[in-house]
Amino acid sequence: MTLIAILVGTIAAGVGSVWLAALLGFSVLARYTQHMLSLAAGALMATAFMHLLPEAFESEAGAHELFALLLAGLVFFFLLDKAELWHHGHEHHQDHAHDHDHATSGPDHGHHHSHHQHARGEGRSGGWAVLAGDSVHAFGDGILIASAFMADMRLGVVAAVAVLAHEVPHHIGDLVVLRQASGTARAALWKVSMAGTVTAVGGLLGYFLLNRLADYLPYFLVAASSSFVYVALADLIPQLQKRLGLRETAAQVAWLLTGIGMVTLVSRLAH
Repeated sequence: MTLIAILVGTIAAGVGSVWLAALLGFSVLARYTQHMLSLAAGALMATAFMHLLPEAFESEAGAHELFALLLAGLVFFFLLDKAELWHHGHEHHQDHAHDHDHATSGPDHGHHHSHHQHARGEGRSGGWAVLAGDSVHAFGDGILIASAFMADMRLGVVAAVAVLAHEVPHHIGDLVVLRQASGTARAALWKVSMAGTVTAVGGLLGYFLLNRLADYLPYFLVAASSSFVYVALADLIPQLQKRLGLRETAAQVAWLLTGIGMVTLVSRLAH
């Protein structure tokens, strides 16, 4: 009975929060794309600095080890980004050579080549880093929910609802990043939902190996934090660093603070 409750609770929290975020986020995203980038940056940074990292440092894990892991995570996602950009650049170079060889193939060539440039050249990085961070974060959430259910059934329900609630504003930010990276709302929703199912994996393993996994939970939290900090500072914030009028700048800052405020408020209410 406890195992079934853990699976239901983790799936509801992990995947349910993604779909709720999509219902709230995509309706706004269609109208305010640039503002949603500010919101996403604020939500990701707040998730890392106001929720995950404080929870990790409140544990018995050594601060030196946690900071070293945070640094290693940032370097890892930088290298992952470099590999992704190199791979896309290599593919684009091959496409360019292929198009050059068929330059006389017909009047649609210009359109065909511009389509490849749009598909490969304009895609934003950061997608894989967000998915990796989401998966690690979801795994940690699963362990937390499992431990709550094993302590008391009612506490488990409260924990699952709390995880669902505090993940919604964060997942709105994830969906913004993934929609930019993959190009479609459906692909973004599917990818973030798949990452959300890792919550159930964490819950399942937590049920059988709770005592062993609980000691590693602070490290999961810091690893997830490194991905969110990297994506916010390396991918989203640079897109916002444009020379804008006073009104647009004020709106940009307001949406950034809204993202921070949403995550901070919901995290405190969840606790």
